Amino acid sequence: MAELYIGLMSGTSLDGVDGVLIDFANAPLQVLAHQHAPFDPPLRSQMLALNQSGPDELHRSALAANALSRLYAQVVRSLLADAQLPAAQIRAIGAHGQTVRHQPGLHDGIGYSLQIQNPSLLAELSGIAVVADWRSRDVAAGGQGAPLVPAFHQAVFGQAGQDLAVLNVGGIANLSVLSAQGDALGFDCGPGNVLMDLWCLRHTGQAYDDAGRWAASGQVQADLLTRWMQEPFFHKPPPKSTGRDLFHAPWLDSHLAAGPALAPQDVQASLCALTAESIALAVSKHAPRSSRLMVCGGGAYNQCLMGMLQSRLPWLSVASTAESGLSPSQVEAAAFAWLARQTCLGLPGNLPKATGAKGARVLGGIYPA
Repeated sequence: MAELYIGLMSGTSLDGVDGVLIDFANAPLQVLAHQHAPFDPPLRSQMLALNQSGPDELHRSALAANALSRLYAQVVRSLLADAQLPAAQIRAIGAHGQTVRHQPGLHDGIGYSLQIQNPSLLAELSGIAVVADWRSRDVAAGGQGAPLVPAFHQAVFGQAGQDLAVLNVGGIANLSVLSAQGDALGFDCGPGNVLMDLWCLRHTGQAYDDAGRWAASGQVQADLLTRWMQEPFFHKPPPKSTGRDLFHAPWLDSHLAAGPALAPQDVQASLCALTAESIALAVSKHAPRSSRLMVCGGGAYNQCLMGMLQSRLPWLSVASTAESGLSPSQVEAAAFAWLARQTCLGLPGNLPKATGAKGARVLGGIYPA
């Protein structure tokens, strides 16, 4: 009998929404449909602006939540049409929302991680139960609320008797270390595409560096890379997580202002090297016995980045998760379909070793159809 769930993910890169329709009846899973819907420029701009304090932000965030939920509903309709299935056959939608602030453990000792969306509206528009607000329970239990994908990575990619690592390179890069004994560790490494995309848009007008070609045309500036790598976050032990709260335009601009003027393509090459170097540091420290690094997210399509990773990690094989049966653009959305299933079954979705929570917790709230 089919076990059908939908996963929706809109990540830190702000490129849009990825949605997948998954059947969990046959282990580990079967992708029945995949859809991507880009953000229109006004919604992307509003989401980006909400990463910082501003006037009337409660009003603006509520309207942005409605707009995002309407886009989510559009993706759900497309998935159902592709699979030729009625909404009534879907058990639940796992909807991540758009992270605009991530400050666990700060301010009052608890902090928060805020994802904008309106799950009630999505349930109304789709006619399907929605599971949302994933990170709050983990934060309430003393965790970072991130990363949440390591448990899914273990379930889908883990192999008995083999140490493996799974790397998601979205706006932020996060690493899951899957041990041969079935244990898993996960944490954020640092910037993935977020700074590269910012610089690319500023200087080329393009939202991202297609295949890393622009970065490949530049020269890595070793002194600049060394200064960047002194950022304390890179050297903190796990559990740890980050986002646009740290790696944003002022962070980049302040570092660039401290040195000589550089050609834009050389800065792009150096930013690509920063992502690769911070990931390689994390892998070397926490996954030294891994034989493979499976890469997902938009970064898996950046050939310059993939080459830099392989050159810095010569003892392991760096390859896209496509070689393991799941497209890089589907992995995170599939993770939230899996997490929705965990919640509906009353099972934990977090890994305390990854997030630092006091224990395993059932995550999210259910908004009935």
